[in-house]
Amino acid sequence: MFPELNAILNTSPDNFKQGELILVSDRRADASFLVHHFLSFYLKAGCKVCFLGLAQSFSHYSAVSQRLGVSLTQAKEKGQLLFLEVLNESLDVLLQKTSNTESQALDFLRDPAVGLRGLYDFVRASVSDSGVGGEDDGGGGTVGRWGPPVLLVDDLTVLLSLGVSVGSVLDFSHYCFVTVCSQLKGNMVTLVRCEGEEDEDEDGDEEGSERLLKGLTHQCCLTLHVQGLPTGFCRDIHGQVEVCWRKTQKDKPSNQRKLFQYKVHDKGASFFARGTSSAVL
Repeated sequence: MFPELNAILNTSPDNFKQGELILVSDRRADASFLVHHFLSFYLKAGCKVCFLGLAQSFSHYSAVSQRLGVSLTQAKEKGQLLFLEVLNESLDVLLQKTSNTESQALDFLRDPAVGLRGLYDFVRASVSDSGVGGEDDGGGGTVGRWGPPVLLVDDLTVLLSLGVSVGSVLDFSHYCFVTVCSQLKGNMVTLVRCEGEEDEDEDGDEEGSERLLKGLTHQCCLTLHVQGLPTGFCRDIHGQVEVCWRKTQKDKPSNQRKLFQYKVHDKGASFFARGTSSAVL
C-alpha cells in the first residue's frame, strides 16, 4: 500500500471507514496502481477479500503485491483472499469443460443476455461465508478471524466488451453494494476505464463506459479519477489524480475535491500537490 495516499485519505489499516463504495477510474492513464494499493491495504487490515480479476491474472497481482510486502499466495491459503481469475476460467466456460462454482459464476460469457446473477451469487456466497478462515469457538461453531468483507473488481468495463449491458452491470454493482456495504458493513472498490475524451458522445464502448461511470458515481462515497497530464508526457510526473469525497449534509450532496500529481515507483507511489514536484521546481 502507499502511505502517502493513506495520509491524503486520512485512513490506515487499523482505522478505516466501513460501508463505503470506492470508485477508481482513469482516462488517458492507468489507474491499476490504485487497485494494487487497495488490495494490499485491505489484506493488511485483516479483511476477508473477494477479488474479481476480469482484466489481469492472479500471477500479475501476486508479483506486484510481493513488492508491496504482501503475499497473495499465503492470503489464499489462509482463506483470507478469494480470487476469481476470469482470464483463466473463461476458456473452460466457453468450451463447457467444467461445471464448478467458478464456471457457474461466469455463465454470462456463453450468453450475455442472462445477466450477472450467477456472478452476484458467487460474490454473495464468498463474502457471507464467515466460517472460511474461522477458528473453532469450542461449541461446534466457528468464529471468523477476518475483518469486514471487501469486494474488489478489476475492471467493470471489461463486462461491457463481453456484451453485458450497462444496465446489467449497474444492477450487479447495486446488489453487491447492498450485500457487502449495507448488510455486512464491508467495502467495495471498483475500477472503470474511460477511453475517450470527457465530452465525447459516440456510440460504442466509450459511451457505455461513460454511462457506467456516471451511474457508479451516484452510488459511491469516494472517487479517485486518474488522468494523464494536460501538458503531455513527463518522465518525473506520471499523471494526476482527482480525489472527491461525496457526502450528504442536510439531505443535500456535498463534494470535496482535491487534485494531486503522482509518480509510480517500483515499490510504491508518491503523491504531491500540483506543481510542487522537484521536477518542475
